[in-house]
Amino acid sequence: MHPSAVVEDGAVIGPGCEIGPFCHIGPQVRLGEGCILKSHVVVTGDTEIGEGTMIFSFAVIGEVPQDLKFRGEKTRLVIGKRNRIREHVTMNCGTEGGGGLTSVGDDGLFMAGCHVAHDVRIGNHVILVNNSAVAGHCVLEDEVIVGGLSGVHQWVRIGRGAIIGAVTMVTNDVIPFGLVQAPRGKLDGLNLVGLKRRGVSRADITALRAAFQMLAQGEGAFADRARRLGDETQSDYVREIVAFVLAGSDRHFLTPG
Repeated sequence: MHPSAVVEDGAVIGPGCEIGPFCHIGPQVRLGEGCILKSHVVVTGDTEIGEGTMIFSFAVIGEVPQDLKFRGEKTRLVIGKRNRIREHVTMNCGTEGGGGLTSVGDDGLFMAGCHVAHDVRIGNHVILVNNSAVAGHCVLEDEVIVGGLSGVHQWVRIGRGAIIGAVTMVTNDVIPFGLVQAPRGKLDGLNLVGLKRRGVSRADITALRAAFQMLAQGEGAFADRARRLGDETQSDYVREIVAFVLAGSDRHFLTPG
């Protein structure tokens, strides 16, 4: 611990942590084993950070929400293991109206300047690229990538393995494995590169391609097409898309053009 760092009484610092110059750790913070905080990091609020996480300079973690409805109620931020949180990242605690918890999974990469707002739930292996912003109450499932300078509207869900292109505004839910791009985000296909990198079988990729075409061009409403897919498919990946669509949405869905 650098002598210029401030660690308030009550904070719990796990073994093997490194706290650099001019860091400020609040009294309700809990750092897991082997966390590394570079210089000028602020961690405050009721915040728990999992082992092996590294936070870079000028990040502010666990501060109160940017929500005018927040009245100082007791809420939390929980960050998982082995995350990399780069310079100037902000992550806020939850609000009472959103369940009181902002949560981040394991093994994420949060590049410089990105923002995670109140009551967001982020899964494992998620990447937020530089200066992207995730608004309140959003859900990002495992292995999502959000491109640089992109924004995700509040209450949006982004399904597992989806990718959002750079400089994109996402205003509606994104199906698992979807590819979204254009300034006002459009569902423009599947994240085929990501699927192949994860070793998804050719048969499953073929099934996903066929499912995407049915969602784009089939008869009936979007939810009706998804139900028919569920009745017909043998692919677990397609079933995952069906379950995501039929789970309901606060923002409706981006649909294939």
